[in-house]
Amino acid sequence: MYTRTETFCISKNATTQEAIAKMNEGRLGIVLVVDEDRRLIGTITDGDIRRAVLAKFPLSHLVTALLEQKTGTEYAKPLYALAGQTKSEYLKILRQNALSHLPIINGEKQVVALLTSDEFMVDSLASIDAVVMAGGRGIRLMPLTGDIPKPMLPVGEKPLLEIIIHKLRTAGIQKINVTTHHKPEKIKEYFGDGRDFGIDLNYVSEERPLGTAGALGLLENIQKTTLVINGDILTDVDFKAMFQFHREHNADLTVAVRVCELEVPFGVVECQGAQVKAIQEKPKVSLMVNAGIYLLEPHVYSYIPAGEQYHMTDLIQHLISKKINVISFPIHEYWIDIGAHAEYEKAQKEIERFNF
Repeated sequence: MYTRTETFCISKNATTQEAIAKMNEGRLGIVLVVDEDRRLIGTITDGDIRRAVLAKFPLSHLVTALLEQKTGTEYAKPLYALAGQTKSEYLKILRQNALSHLPIINGEKQVVALLTSDEFMVDSLASIDAVVMAGGRGIRLMPLTGDIPKPMLPVGEKPLLEIIIHKLRTAGIQKINVTTHHKPEKIKEYFGDGRDFGIDLNYVSEERPLGTAGALGLLENIQKTTLVINGDILTDVDFKAMFQFHREHNADLTVAVRVCELEVPFGVVECQGAQVKAIQEKPKVSLMVNAGIYLLEPHVYSYIPAGEQYHMTDLIQHLISKKINVISFPIHEYWIDIGAHAEYEKAQKEIERFNF
């Protein structure tokens, strides 16, 4: 049970962006909105934040405005429990209401603690496997990748692939497949069977590049949900939250997305025929971009052609055309794609924010 209320409580006068920062700092998947006397007003969950991002809710708005979005729903009033009850009583409340978090308040309705369902579970992601795509040549990072696979480049004191594996293991994942192509011996010599790193590690060799989805087609006898991540990504994304989001939406495939803002370097003119209707000087365009992290249900593999080059974008588009349920999961945590020298140098400077 968490009792340092400053790690998960936030003022009703805070902005949604501040709530995101508090949530990322506390790593609990929730913040409790309180008044000046620390009395509970409402809760903002990880799912609330990600749905707000998808709905383009202004993150500069106060958290109370975000709470108002729940008006008229079953989530309008937060559920809580009183301090002093037994752990079994708390567990009963969590299960009966399908909750992941339970605020604990005292007789004055002040928040004194927070209970999470994780405290009753061990390795909550042990039911899924993972695949790290580590077969790329890393051409844009030459000459650094001339004699070493891109995922083996050191970030801080460890190879990037070791950081990714550590993140997956910490989330509870026990079995990881690594797809290889360029200099595979470098990866195998370092990690072996994964025993020294606390996981069961297997290798899938691409004799020729097959693309992300094509490489997945080399896997056999898939019976579990699979978390797939590109081997050149440094991120602090909450894999447990992503899996929960995937399940809540009954998704067949979930793709992690990032908000990317692009500034058009010209004045944009809106025309109707020859008539100018509006003009904007260097407007910013907000787009959702693929973040290179996915969750796939086992039956999705049947849509991947065997032995052919097939990109994840091809698979996603094909699933959409077949009316298969594809869901987006917005990432608000730290994320960087180490695909070029500038990003690699940036990652080296920012690695200190991680506890690896």
